[in-house]
Amino acid sequence: MIVGQHIPGQSYLHRSSALAKIIFAFCFIPLVFLANNATTNIFLLIFTFLALMSSRLPLRYVLKGLRPILFLIVFTFVIQLFFTREGAVLFEFGWLRIYEEGLRLAIIVSLRFFYLVSITTLVTLTTSPIELTDAIELLLKPFKVVRVPTHEIALMLSISLRFLPTLAEETEKIMKAQQARGVDLSAGPIKERLRAIIPLLIPLFISAFKRAEDLATAMEARGYRGGEGRTRLRESKWTMRDTGLMILLVLLTISLVGLRGIG
Repeated sequence: MIVGQHIPGQSYLHRSSALAKIIFAFCFIPLVFLANNATTNIFLLIFTFLALMSSRLPLRYVLKGLRPILFLIVFTFVIQLFFTREGAVLFEFGWLRIYEEGLRLAIIVSLRFFYLVSITTLVTLTTSPIELTDAIELLLKPFKVVRVPTHEIALMLSISLRFLPTLAEETEKIMKAQQARGVDLSAGPIKERLRAIIPLLIPLFISAFKRAEDLATAMEARGYRGGEGRTRLRESKWTMRDTGLMILLVLLTISLVGLRGIG
């Protein structure tokens, strides 16, 4: 799992501020819903691949890291394909029917998942944990007026995001250990499979609590006392690169709105 990991680099995205990248990612989420036909989806698919390539990260590595969401994409595709009953019938076998609108929606919804996960993953891959925390804290700063602990919330979000790959790795190790003891996690009825998950959850929770305790001890040892009076070694500054990202966002919006009527 690559969601939550950070890979250092010198690409345009790596040198852009975390604040600009988070704003871009948040604004990109509603934009994917503008892609409602073949033209807009081809355009957005090309844009997503260009964004992945611009990070100068191995494309094969990034796409391989998206495999954990493959089940969700396939599941969504199947649900839309067989439960949308609009348009002409494309395929019929007994009670099973595939409609034209069902196929169209299945492709569009699956692609939307791919766009969203790819762009948000790109943000974490090109942003260090400290930059991510500072950017989230800056976005939440207006809530300080009503005494919301913005620094602590930003820190928790950042740590949670960075723990995802670690927990995924721990889960894989525990699964291999259970399989070595003869536990079959992929065969049998659903009830048996759910029962086999329990031996995975207990050591996973213990490991998570142990890591959390170690992290808390390390933070205390380094004198961490919250956000009050805390200074930063490197202050984030808005640069022309960040303005360029915002201009790109505006152009992307205009392009998708214009292409909605084509195709």
